[in-house]
Parts: sequence; C-alpha cells; structure tokens
Amino acid sequence: MQALRLQRRRLLQAALAGAALPLHAWAPAGAQEAFPSKPLRLVVPFPAGGPTDIVARPLAQLLSEALGQQVLVENKGGAGGSIAADMVAKSAPDGYTMLMGTVGTQAINASLYKKLPYDPLKDFTPLGLAASAPVALVVNASTPYKSLQELVAAARRDPGGIAYGSAGNGTPGHLTGELFASSAGVKLKHVPYKGSAPAVTDLVGGQIPVMFDPVQSVQSHIKSGRLRALAVSSKTRSPVLPEVPTMAEAGLKDFDAEAWWGVFAPAKLPAREAALLRKEIEKVVRSEAFRDKLGNLGVTPSAPLPVGFEEFNRAELAKWGKAVRDSGAALD
Repeated sequence: MQALRLQRRRLLQAALAGAALPLHAWAPAGAQEAFPSKPLRLVVPFPAGGPTDIVARPLAQLLSEALGQQVLVENKGGAGGSIAADMVAKSAPDGYTMLMGTVGTQAINASLYKKLPYDPLKDFTPLGLAASAPVALVVNASTPYKSLQELVAAARRDPGGIAYGSAGNGTPGHLTGELFASSAGVKLKHVPYKGSAPAVTDLVGGQIPVMFDPVQSVQSHIKSGRLRALAVSSKTRSPVLPEVPTMAEAGLKDFDAEAWWGVFAPAKLPAREAALLRKEIEKVVRSEAFRDKLGNLGVTPSAPLPVGFEEFNRAELAKWGKAVRDSGAALD
C-alpha cells in the first residue's frame, strides 16, 4: 500500500513539472518554427531612388502586410548589381533574405563580366517576376526620322554612320540597340554614357541623334515634344505611350526585349518557405494596390508567364548573352 501511494505521488509530481514547461516544449519532435517569425530583407542591388527602388519599395510594403512581418529594403549598389546579388546568393537559405533581381543581375551580367562571383541560375531560388518596362527607341525631334522604317533605311544607306546613345556598356538600352541592329540588319555606332541622365541631356541637345533607354527615363521629354519615340521594345504597347508602336508592329517580327525585375532567394530554399513566398508575391503583383503604387512611370506589374519563372530566366540569360557577345562588350 505504501509503495502504491509513493508511485502515485511520483506520477503527480511529474505531471505538475510537465505543466510548468513552456508550450513549445510540448511540440512534436522535428516540428518547424512558424515562418516568418521575424523581419525579412529585400536587397536592392542599386542605390536608392532608381528604377529598381520604384518596384522594390511598394512590393516590400505590400508583402509586409501579407506576411505579418516587416520586409526591410536594403540598398547595396556596385558592379552593375553584382555585389548585392553575390551577397544574397551566399546568405542562409532560410527565406529571410531576398534579392530584387533585375535583367542585369540575372541575365546580362553573366556574359558581360569576365569573372562573375555567382551563377544566376544555380545560386538562386526564383520566387516571382514582379514588373517590367520596355526600352524606347527615341530620336531628337529635329531629326528627319519619323518612323522606325525611315531610321532603318537611313542606317542601311550609311552603315555605322548613325550614332545611338545609352546609359553605358552592357545596360538594357545598349543591348536593346544591339538586338535592334541585328534584327534590322543594320550597323549603328554605339556611344556609351555614364548613366541615363547625361545621355538624355545630349540627345535633347542634339549631340546624338538616337537613343535606346527605358521608357521611364525619357517619357517626359517625349510628352514635351523634344524627343520623338519611334517604337518600344516590348511585345505590347506601353500604357504610358499608347500611340507608340512596338518594334514588331513597326516591322521587326517577334522583337521582344524588356527591362524586368523579379524576386530571388538563395539556392536550396526549403519548399515550405519557397511556396509561401511565391504565393504571397504573386498575390501582391496581381493586386490593384501594387499597380497603383507603381504609378504612371512606365513600369508595370508583370503579366502571368506562359512558362515557369525559372524557364523564363533561363531564356532571358540566353537572349541577353547573345546580345552581349554580339556587342563585344566586356567588363572586369
């Protein structure tokens, strides 16, 4: 009898001790912590205020609301975005660090830079395409070129004699110019600038006759009449320049080359975190709130892809890689 009472006392003591344990101590072995349980980082590979910020900041704000955790934007520029991309690629694959990748970091740089410290396919988990913007083919309003066909005809009469400006070697504007020349069967002279602003200034001033640059950089000059837009590089017309034809409509069949932005995490991101982030990013990109926050600058939310984001990235890598090789551009 004494032994039975002793056994009951020990069982009661064990039960009371267990009741004092925190709730997580009762979690089944191997149970996962809720995700996300702390703030996340969205690394922007360029200084604040540029086109990538235009996409990243509203995306981060709306994603914060969806996830119930703050998504902090961190700007880290340098080497055409490669420094930030490499940092994210080498971060822990836990879902808390993401890259606001661009056509540059994920498709152009692999061919442009002689020694890229990361692999744009192997070192990342693609989460979702966020937005895109076409490149505009613009000319000074005083030039005789009223259409893409007139520019092509003039270039054929004078191979290499017509100069076009861009924001620099290897930029989307430069390489879209190379794709244009290849598709049209003409030769143009590339004049690289250190950024879009000085190139546009020279274009408006008449120092160069032609330029390829993302729509958001030149649309105010188009609307003022100082520049004339001959075509845009996307498959469909830009909503901010609805009167301007696409390259394909103007005679270059199947031409499609856009600047784009997408979200990437480090490679080997666990399936649970990847699935949640993909779902919430897609909801944000499809929302009217995101479209409204992007405003009327020429950057638009991405349309649903006919293929997966990884397949899209692979195709872009091949397309822009050819443009880089054809252009002969190379950076250390």
